[in-house]
Amino acid sequence: MATLTASKRLVVKIGSALLVDAATGALRQHWLTSLAEDVARIRARGTDVIIVSSGSIALGRGILGLPLTSLALEQSQAAAAVGQIRLARAYEEALTPHGIITGQVLVTLEDSQDRRRYLNSRATMETMLGLGVTPIVNENDTIATDEIRYGDNDRLAAQVAVTVGADQLVLLSDVDGLYTANPRIDSTAEHIDLVDKLTPEIEAMAGDVGSGLSKGGMITKLIAARIATEAGCAMAIALGTAMNPLAKLEHGARATWFAAQTDPQAARKRWISAMKPRGTVMVDAGAQDALHHGKSLLPAGVTQISGSFGRGEVVTIVDTAGVTLGQGLIRYTSAEARQIMGRRSAEIVEILGYEGRAALVHRDDMVL
Repeated sequence: MATLTASKRLVVKIGSALLVDAATGALRQHWLTSLAEDVARIRARGTDVIIVSSGSIALGRGILGLPLTSLALEQSQAAAAVGQIRLARAYEEALTPHGIITGQVLVTLEDSQDRRRYLNSRATMETMLGLGVTPIVNENDTIATDEIRYGDNDRLAAQVAVTVGADQLVLLSDVDGLYTANPRIDSTAEHIDLVDKLTPEIEAMAGDVGSGLSKGGMITKLIAARIATEAGCAMAIALGTAMNPLAKLEHGARATWFAAQTDPQAARKRWISAMKPRGTVMVDAGAQDALHHGKSLLPAGVTQISGSFGRGEVVTIVDTAGVTLGQGLIRYTSAEARQIMGRRSAEIVEILGYEGRAALVHRDDMVL
């Protein structure tokens, strides 16, 4: 069974019911302070932490005095606009005393479905983590409509875990895991500690009961589990209502763990391998040697570009004899790649007129 202490990159999803008092619509400040203590301790041992937080609409609703009943789309978006500011400030105030810099990342479903946006999101969060920043991610409810939104942060958290290559995802909720039936209405329901593989039988155990402020029930959590585990990320559903919920999970609090079906890097490589190439990039002997030593492909080593492709699409990488070396996600369009091929990375800004990325194909986006 996975343990939280083994995580190298952790995504934590916070439900609205944990962060916002259902009766008053106010922030549960003491609870958030205790969560910040957990995050600081986990980061101190070298683990990257990304927080996917619900709560913007719930907070905005309370500030604006809107009812707890279902809101019209425009009311939800207005509440989100007010609540997002408060939510970001709350996390900043909770984590700053621990020396942790926070950054807000607002996304929609389109950002994961569109390859260019997906790569932008990934690059932004990777850079933030590299700079020691803890990203606070939420769906951009101020602009999202039903057609372009996740609708629940369980699935959003799973997609974020896939995007950043996390090895563990924890859904903090008002339930302590998966049961054989809904324990609120069935006294014979038994808790499941570990799910090795999601099966139709396991999925049939899910009800769809959520709290008043939450949109995610057990069904959305199992959907999240499938997304995460197939991408190499273990996932836990854990009770988050008590203070220091991550510390309690570390010390053996009851939860349901879903085993990863592979590792994140292998899953990403398989995904890239399965995609249809849109063009070809020919490299010289020096670049070929660098690739085989685990380096990224720089423009200087490219001798020829074939095909028409957009940024983020897959290209085949070949040597000067036309022998396939592998394929990867290219970071420039075909037109841009032709302009900078054979040139040093430091020249990119002069050639293209903007500060581009140093690598044409990054090693993490490449399969040889």
